[in-house]
Amino acid sequence: MSVALREPGAVIELEPIRTRRGVVWQTIRRRPSAAVGAVLLLLVLLAALLAPVLAPYDLHKQAGPVFGHPSWSHPLGLDDGGIDMVTLLMWGARISLVVGFAATFVSMVIGGAVGVAAGYFGGKVDTVLMRITDYFLVIPDVPLMIVVAAIWGPSLFHIVIVIGILLWTSTARVIRAQVKSVRERVYVKRARALGAGHARIVFRHVLPQVAPLLIANTVLTIAVAIFDETALSFLGLGDPSRISLGKVIENAFQRAAISTGAWWAIIPPGALVALIILSCSLVGGAIEDALNPRLRVAHLSARSFRLRPLVGRSSDSL
Repeated sequence: MSVALREPGAVIELEPIRTRRGVVWQTIRRRPSAAVGAVLLLLVLLAALLAPVLAPYDLHKQAGPVFGHPSWSHPLGLDDGGIDMVTLLMWGARISLVVGFAATFVSMVIGGAVGVAAGYFGGKVDTVLMRITDYFLVIPDVPLMIVVAAIWGPSLFHIVIVIGILLWTSTARVIRAQVKSVRERVYVKRARALGAGHARIVFRHVLPQVAPLLIANTVLTIAVAIFDETALSFLGLGDPSRISLGKVIENAFQRAAISTGAWWAIIPPGALVALIILSCSLVGGAIEDALNPRLRVAHLSARSFRLRPLVGRSSDSL
């Protein structure tokens, strides 16, 4: 976009205004790894959402022999119950993604609220909330998840709550640090001097500034939540009535898939979990770089980085 002035020949070139969505899109396009992660994650999401339509076989009916070998009709073979593995992976990814997104939502709500309150109010509120955060931060996640899930009982809702209340600590600390910086800015002090209340300042001035960081952290937390759900289901603490990726791996181990040589009952679900986690990490890193300008200075490109000549010396003499 260019703007012509009254003086002849004077033209000022202005860069077009880009929204945050445009910045994210351009960042993903410029970074091949992020583009690959976004495509893979989108394909997994579509396959999970359309599992009732795209699944080749019924989830609860035997489609062939136990641990049947991969074939044209069953590309990934059959599991210990004669169920098609492609069907199991589609439905298992559906449950794992639901748990991952739900647990991440709980984690972001708790972590965001604690971080904003601690960073904005400071003083005793900050001290109390950060001490609570420190206590949760030093507790080992997986052992506590095992204990709580064993006490509450195997349930999908219990897994979501357990993962959600244990993954909010890092979010709270990051948001708190950003809010402490935002509250000292001029426009926030001006709004406070004009008589704006705490609720208006937080929702109108603070949250829009920390929202990009919260969004980026949300995508990264989804990967951790899916991994934790897979670990709990593999240990037998998942919902026995729902088929998740961790449950598929657990069933394969319990039915001696390794000793019988049925690698197709273990490797595909494990590889799918790794693929989802990798895709979320790539996309989350790209969004974090795009929406948090402070992180851009931390990455030095080998192509653009060069030493400047010393003062008083030309570049030819170096």
